Amino acid sequence: MSSSPLSRRALFRGAAGVGGLLALGACSTTKSPGAKSAAKIVDVSHWDQLVSQEPWVKKEIELFQAAHPSIAIKRTQQASGDLGNLLDLAWRGGSAPDIFKVPSDKLDDYVADGRVLDLGKYATADWQKTFPPYSFVEGINTFGGKIYSSPFEGDAPWVQLYINNKVFKDAGLVEADGNVKIPKTWDEVTLFAEQITKKGNGSVHGIGFGNSAFSIIPWWVELFTAGAGFPGSMPPGFPGGLDPRTGKFTRTTERAISDFLTLFLEWKSKGFVTPNALSMDDEISRQQFARGKFGMIVGGVWNQPGWSELGFTDYSVTTLITADGQPKSFFYYGPGKYNLAISATAKHPDETWEWFKWWNGPEAGARYVQELKGGVSIHPEANDPSKVDFAPFAAFVGMTKLSLAGPNPALRNPATGSVVVKKITPDFDAICTGLFTGQIKDMGAALSRLQEQQEKAFNDALAKAAAKGHKATIADYTFSDWDLTKPYKWDIPQYITTK
Repeated sequence: MSSSPLSRRALFRGAAGVGGLLALGACSTTKSPGAKSAAKIVDVSHWDQLVSQEPWVKKEIELFQAAHPSIAIKRTQQASGDLGNLLDLAWRGGSAPDIFKVPSDKLDDYVADGRVLDLGKYATADWQKTFPPYSFVEGINTFGGKIYSSPFEGDAPWVQLYINNKVFKDAGLVEADGNVKIPKTWDEVTLFAEQITKKGNGSVHGIGFGNSAFSIIPWWVELFTAGAGFPGSMPPGFPGGLDPRTGKFTRTTERAISDFLTLFLEWKSKGFVTPNALSMDDEISRQQFARGKFGMIVGGVWNQPGWSELGFTDYSVTTLITADGQPKSFFYYGPGKYNLAISATAKHPDETWEWFKWWNGPEAGARYVQELKGGVSIHPEANDPSKVDFAPFAAFVGMTKLSLAGPNPALRNPATGSVVVKKITPDFDAICTGLFTGQIKDMGAALSRLQEQQEKAFNDALAKAAAKGHKATIADYTFSDWDLTKPYKWDIPQYITTK
């Protein structure tokens, strides 16, 4: 739901997951106002890409129009196609929507091009304080002291381990009270996978995933090493492989990474992993999991609406599985995000703002969490697990405490936003797949070579940025004072004074 110019990877994962079990297709809906009014009806055109969140969107439109009978929301769901290209075409043709979901990494460009509305008239200090501190950040959703968007979704561990309860019960993996055993350590996952595979007798396996469309193995690596005592789940803004505590490219060569990859390959060699993992995609693997073909799968909260569509609800969820069961680090996030923006050409900006304010308000956020069960809200008061009536999603909402504020180089030096690191081939994802297929034999050599390439690519990016007048150095990315067990204290204003 939310975007940040510093979180490309997170957006890709979310998009890949939402595309899973739900059919995609562009459609548009036009709603009549909820009550008749003698006043002239004002149409507000709205574009988004939300598919699994469709029930929530429709309900919010109905509720909004009932409360604002003189405003009609004309929504278009751009579920297929590149939203950025579609918006470019609409602007060129003079038919841009009044309000729209901002594609990842695009808000700063749209501000520079004069395409989005400065919300200074509306984004008062009182309104800003309906959001938690550090929701509005210069260089992310605020430029030159002017606010252009706001966050919608909150932060929780992006990746979880899902457990098929029936498969576990069939394998005898239950506690004395009858509840399934929830693994907390690498050894427990190994033992449970072995027991499921033995009981399955070739038809059910302990572990499954689908790797044909893109590499899923790094998701497993991150889930099982994020708590290992180093920043495995990186906050946005850092180049791949960098340990922000030291400024050294040692993250991909951490002992926990190679240890877990070794364990993962042992799971394969012992037959604990479903044998068709490389030939099926993530969507099919999620369906196979729901049908009880394997007991454990790694994914995100986007899995849950798809499983509900299939009528599959008998599963449990956990995260931060470590070698010894004691997390020494967590998942991390940066300040500020953006979601919707109002077009600078909006015909009725006041009415469009009313819809913007409604969409991003705490009441809509609470319905998003508690009724749709689509994710967590930027409004902490909406994220109350006790108000969620579905146990797996309530468990996910309770995981927000495992996601901590992390450092951000762009807050220290905005010039780091101009440091663009060239993609390395093979990257970590490709190395993980190569190890699994056997194409890569020497793990240590492959990871060490990647480390060297990451450092070189980053130094090249710094040099190119400097040649263009952007002064950024490795010091901007080094945070030696970072305690991985505590939220990082950002040295920025809690709220923005709009100009």
